[in-house]
Amino acid sequence: MAPSSRKVALLTREYPPDVYGGAGIHVQYLARELRSLAEVSVQCWGRPRDEPGVTAHEPWAELSEPKPESTALQAMSINLAMAAAVKGVNIVHSHTWYANLGGHLSKLTWSIPHVVTTHSLEPLRPWKAEQLGGGYALSTFCEQTAIEAADAVIAVSKGMREDVLSCYPKVDAGRVHVIHNGIDPEVYRPVPSEEALMRLGVDPGVPFALFAGRVTRQKGLHLLLAAAHSINPRYQIVIVASSPDTPEIAAEVAALAEVVRAERGNLVWIGHFIPLEDLINLYSGATVFVCPSIYEPFGLVNLEAMACETAVVASRVGGIPEIVVEGETGYMIDYDSEKIESFTAALAARVDELLSEPELAARMGKAGRDRVLLHFGWPAIAARTFELYETLL
Repeated sequence: MAPSSRKVALLTREYPPDVYGGAGIHVQYLARELRSLAEVSVQCWGRPRDEPGVTAHEPWAELSEPKPESTALQAMSINLAMAAAVKGVNIVHSHTWYANLGGHLSKLTWSIPHVVTTHSLEPLRPWKAEQLGGGYALSTFCEQTAIEAADAVIAVSKGMREDVLSCYPKVDAGRVHVIHNGIDPEVYRPVPSEEALMRLGVDPGVPFALFAGRVTRQKGLHLLLAAAHSINPRYQIVIVASSPDTPEIAAEVAALAEVVRAERGNLVWIGHFIPLEDLINLYSGATVFVCPSIYEPFGLVNLEAMACETAVVASRVGGIPEIVVEGETGYMIDYDSEKIESFTAALAARVDELLSEPELAARMGKAGRDRVLLHFGWPAIAARTFELYETLL
């Protein structure tokens, strides 16, 4: 299909090659698929990009202090630049609080519709105050202002839609639309590699459970490290963890890992960003992927693991129940902040079960990929997004 004459601007903090989370991956693939439907430009953070139609912005140097509050102030400076840069587009679509204010200012400045995709919500992430200090009040302001005034809000799961309406009751429920996150199954597919596993320090002859995510309280890595003591020590636990929110969280998690290493052993810690190819090799080699998040609006990593035919054990929070099918593609564990020991015990038991029953894990893994292929392709997601744009123009 030839693209229409519509001009769409996507506003985001993350864009390749600087992608560290699910929101960045979402924008990357959404932009790719939308280009068959409209003229798409991207406004992002960071160093200049070579990709046509992509403009990157650096924050005002004068706002580099005081830390950590400066992070939010710098974000707001980039948002001003984004709003100025989108002149001439028909619709603006922002992702995360890091770009939401830019979308709102674009709406006001150029009298165009603004769509917000909610990948997370600041009121449900109080631990961000550790990272941003007083800037957390600013990040919440940016998000709330944009969401309450947006012409449409896209929630990446039904759970996220409920959270939007709960956190921001001024928002008209008719303006909040569920369009699930997606994945490219041609990129995320089973690619086993013993060479890659050995290079990363993993013994390919020993079954392993895998965690991959940022070092932040949201991802529940501390819960997995607590559960690790109850997982049979003959199995490996492989953790890919980078981009800590704060030095304090990094030190806290490192200390927990040292205890696991000393008391249990068989812990492989990869504390840095790894190429996508290596991550796919790890997904493909793992017997089970573990997602112990305490907050997960969607949970894209679960889709990635499932696409690589890996069974999943995850928290029953946010959008995860819309991805994982209990007993079919993996298991979910009820999370209750008042019953942490029960959670970690149940998490350990399910992980241990799949590690000790490879045939069951393999069946769940194949069922997981089948589910990805059926429900979570990017072309359909982009088409639904473009249809929503058309209702606003």
